[in-house]
Amino acid sequence: MTGYDFILAGARLTALGSGALWWATQRLICVSDLHLGKSERHIRRGGSALPPYETRDTLIRLAKLVSALRPDTVVCLGDSFDDDAASRALPEAEQLQLGALMQNRRWIWITGNHDPAPADLGGEQMAELHLASLTFRHIADPAAAAEISGHYHPKARVRSTSRPCFLLDQSRLILPAFGTYTGGLRSSDPALTSLMKRDALAILTGPQVLPVPMPR
Repeated sequence: MTGYDFILAGARLTALGSGALWWATQRLICVSDLHLGKSERHIRRGGSALPPYETRDTLIRLAKLVSALRPDTVVCLGDSFDDDAASRALPEAEQLQLGALMQNRRWIWITGNHDPAPADLGGEQMAELHLASLTFRHIADPAAAAEISGHYHPKARVRSTSRPCFLLDQSRLILPAFGTYTGGLRSSDPALTSLMKRDALAILTGPQVLPVPMPR
C-alpha cells in the first residue's frame, strides 16, 4: 500500500494513496468527508440525478482499506453523510455493510457542518477527538497546533495533473475527501493558503503518492 511517512507533533503518520491517514502505532485509520448519500440528497433537493452508486463505491473502498490494515480504531472526520436526512435514508444493504465494518473495533464519528447531528448507526459521536499529541476535528482552527482536519477537500495541480491531496505543515494536516463525487478546492484558494505555512507540502493521492511544495 503506497504512502508518504511523516511526523506531526511526535506522531509517525502515513498519508495513503487512497486519501486515508494511517497511524500505525495506534492502529488507527482516519478518513474525511465520506458524504454518504450525496446522490439521494441531490435528487431530494431538486438537483439532476447523479449515478446512485457513490455510497456503495465509497464503502467498498473503505472496506478494502479496513481489510488490508485491520485497524483497532476508525475515525471519520466529519461530513460522513451529505446531511442528516441522508444518514436516515441509507439503504439497508449499505447499513449492513457499514455495520460489518464497525464490528469489533472502535468507530468514531466526528461531527461536521453537513452532519451536525449524530447518525444513529452505532459508534461514538463527538465534536473533537484528542488522542496522544493530536487533535482530530472537522474544520481547522487557525490558532491550533498538532491538528488533523478535513472539510476543504483539498486538491493540487502539478503540471498537467490535478489530484486530491493532503496538506501538511508543522502545525496541521488537512485530509482530502474520501467520498466519491466529492469534488475539491484548489490548494491555491485563499481559504487554504491562509491556513498553511509557507513551507507546507501537498501530498498528492493516487497509485503513486507524490509530495510537492504546496502550489499557491
